[in-house]
Amino acid sequence: MANSPTGEPLREGDEVDGFRLGRRLHLGGMAAVHRLVGPRGPLPLIMKIPRLGIGESASNVISFEVERMVLGVLSGPHVPTLVCTGDVETRPYLVMEYVEGPPLEDWVARAPLPAQEVARLGAAVAAALHELHKQDVVHLDLKPANVLMRPDGSAVLIDFGLAHHSRFPDLLAEEFRMPVGNWPYMAPEQIMGVRCDPRSDVYALGAILYELTTGRLPFGLPKSIRRLRQRLSRDPVPPRALVPTTPEWLQEITLRCLSVQAVDRYASAAQIAFDLSHHDQVAITERGRRLRPAGWRVRLRRWLWAAGFEPGPCPPPSVQVNAAPIVVVAIATTHTDEAVFEALRDATRRLVAAENQCRIACVTVTPPEPALGAERIEDAATSVHIRHLVQLRHWAKPLQLPEDRLTFHVIESNAPAAALIDYARVNKVDQILIGAPLSRGLTPWRGRIATQVMAEASCSVTVVRPRAGAESPVE
Repeated sequence: MANSPTGEPLREGDEVDGFRLGRRLHLGGMAAVHRLVGPRGPLPLIMKIPRLGIGESASNVISFEVERMVLGVLSGPHVPTLVCTGDVETRPYLVMEYVEGPPLEDWVARAPLPAQEVARLGAAVAAALHELHKQDVVHLDLKPANVLMRPDGSAVLIDFGLAHHSRFPDLLAEEFRMPVGNWPYMAPEQIMGVRCDPRSDVYALGAILYELTTGRLPFGLPKSIRRLRQRLSRDPVPPRALVPTTPEWLQEITLRCLSVQAVDRYASAAQIAFDLSHHDQVAITERGRRLRPAGWRVRLRRWLWAAGFEPGPCPPPSVQVNAAPIVVVAIATTHTDEAVFEALRDATRRLVAAENQCRIACVTVTPPEPALGAERIEDAATSVHIRHLVQLRHWAKPLQLPEDRLTFHVIESNAPAAALIDYARVNKVDQILIGAPLSRGLTPWRGRIATQVMAEASCSVTVVRPRAGAESPVE
């Protein structure tokens, strides 16, 4: 369950920063959700608390940071309103609007549903996705449990812990080496590591339409990467082969969403909403009429495509903005060297003065922490991860930059230079600032690592050296 920073479980009736926890609504792998209560009963608010402590993964902290960042910039009726957040240094939580209405999985439990009901629900989800994509966010964890249906029939998308925002660094790109998300609804390109394409959400919506129509998942419940990768070459059984009353227009829409290659899907969720609301205008192709999956020749062609897959560029942001450079400041939180820390701050101040639109990403690389096996709460993976985040924030505090221009990233890796290089590549970083090695007792961060980053990074690298006489003692 969700824990306090001391490791004690939080329960109904506990107070968190003046908020009283009510009934627990949900307990997931990464967080717990509680209704909040006041003197007169439930409030129109919930609190989401990441699961911390012994046995929990550090990715829970990263997922919290992603959701806090993404919800903080989203607006509109299709996402819950974020009210306030607890700081990761002290007590992390998100307080947000309580959305009245059941989850879409209530309808899935009654599937197969009539075509008109599937179209109504699907159009509502598509409209919500379109508004999300217009704000440059890809959900990447779309499933029936993460869609709430308001009494007026509109859909609300929740749980943005795995989301990607085109204007922010991707905190999850370096953390996970296996496909991250809900496997039954995952798009083929996500399996291959692409996390920035809105058409991945189109695929997940197609899987939801399939499930509402047939009562089955298009590819079942894969338990292994091998089973998961089957969707790179295979089609699902056509809905009309499972439920003969399925109209051709609904199968056409569903299977187009489930196309293996993103370019063959709908270009936008708005187009899906239109077709579901005006199904008499849907052009029926072989896709809508088929009664069996594609044959072996098509599967072989797709298998060859998957074997040589190279991620293409993601669609551009929906609104053009002025160039805003991303600058990584590599900070060795595993070492204490105030002279280098201050030199990095001075260099950062000069960059901020020259590029008043730049965003600063404070990054440290630490050895991987085991999720299990800690005997003390302070040694748990989540506690260690938070300690490094706190050190990054303390380093940045003297800069006095607005919060929306600072991000903090703890990357777990046994290869620090490669981790920094990969981070810069994935997040389109413009420049890296890294401390120079001292003349005595080179540490790994400050010797060969800086050299490797300079040699292999895909962006400019500035090596920062303390002023003469300012070197700290080497530990």
